Amino acid sequence: MALSQSYEVTVVGGGLGGITAALALRHKGLRVTVLEQAPELGEVGAGIQTAPNASRILIRLGLRRQLEAIRTEPQDQVRRRWQDGSIIGLTPLGRRVQEEFNAPYWHYHRADLHRTILDACTDPLGPGPAVRILTDSRVVDLDRTNPDRPTAVTQDGARHEADVLIGADGIHSQVRDLIGAEDTLVFSGDMAFRTLIPGDLVRADPATRFLFDRFQSTIWYGPGRHLVHYLIRGGESLNIVGCVPWRDEYGEKTAFAGTTEMLVDAYADWDDRAPAMLSKAKGEITCFPLFHRRRDPNWIDGRVALLGDACHAMLPYQAQGASQAMEDGAVLAEELGAVTRGGIDGALQRYVNRRAQHAGMVQQASFRNQTFYRHLDGPAQQDRDARLGELYDGESDVSYDWLWRGTPLDTADDESFTYRHHH
Repeated sequence: MALSQSYEVTVVGGGLGGITAALALRHKGLRVTVLEQAPELGEVGAGIQTAPNASRILIRLGLRRQLEAIRTEPQDQVRRRWQDGSIIGLTPLGRRVQEEFNAPYWHYHRADLHRTILDACTDPLGPGPAVRILTDSRVVDLDRTNPDRPTAVTQDGARHEADVLIGADGIHSQVRDLIGAEDTLVFSGDMAFRTLIPGDLVRADPATRFLFDRFQSTIWYGPGRHLVHYLIRGGESLNIVGCVPWRDEYGEKTAFAGTTEMLVDAYADWDDRAPAMLSKAKGEITCFPLFHRRRDPNWIDGRVALLGDACHAMLPYQAQGASQAMEDGAVLAEELGAVTRGGIDGALQRYVNRRAQHAGMVQQASFRNQTFYRHLDGPAQQDRDARLGELYDGESDVSYDWLWRGTPLDTADDESFTYRHHH
């Protein structure tokens, strides 16, 4: 029997989902080319988290030592009330999560995480054929004259032919449009702003120094808006994400640069620690409208398959967008790695069968949290706070137990895998 490494996969999109898929496919012996439209690969200046469902995948791909060098580990997940900062709910993370879910909950600078996965893709000493990464390669057309060898055509006229083509090209996916998939994009009515605040400014101010007492992942719940923050790079920066209603005065619904005043104003009537923190934002402040996709299990068309935001873009209200894309990559590699060329169509169908409902449930839970986080003060808010205070296993729709275990991977492999904490 011909081995699976005899075939080729093109991944369109070099974001976290695309390169994790590429690495997982490489581990199965497939020959992978990543086409990235940007002139150089990298990630924006912002934080990101991998919950245990994603950390487990990255660690299984051999990245544990590299991740431990760049990660910051929060000890708890905390929910605070907007008015006085009092704690509504607290979930222990740290060692507890490692023991219970066999994988850690970690924070990173996005650029550090991206670089780590990318290096593993191209490392000449890694398992399987090194991934070929082509930048400045924007896909403008798909040629499927030969249905078994979909060909991506880039803006410079180059043709990239393979046995499978994966669209991992984000929320406004070009591949999705080129296969004629339905436009499922929905505007949430919200925008997010993100920025990194120097840790030493946070530490120097008595009003915000408490953030260094114990590293935590914090969400403040408030009427109509919420605020998320956590330390990355060992406390070098405080990552801030605020989610507030979109205002028409912002013009076209595209990303724009925000101001410190805008941030402070958005939370001016909150507990004074919130504006004290936000007033320290000195660097780049990026504001962007929040879109998501409605649930749609149509992820494949012939030998073209979608992955990550291209098929299940979600609001960032479960902090699971990248983690779910990583799960896609792991499952996709498991299915494609188990077949020869003749079995590709079945493998792609099984990928969707294993992932679409799961990712769809996370999409839905993220969408429900838009309401759940933001009740106006009153009976619904009091009911929510009381429930979170007594039992805190997730938020609105899905439990952390379900979410953090992730999509089951090949069990024989899983039982022998244990995450051991090393100091």
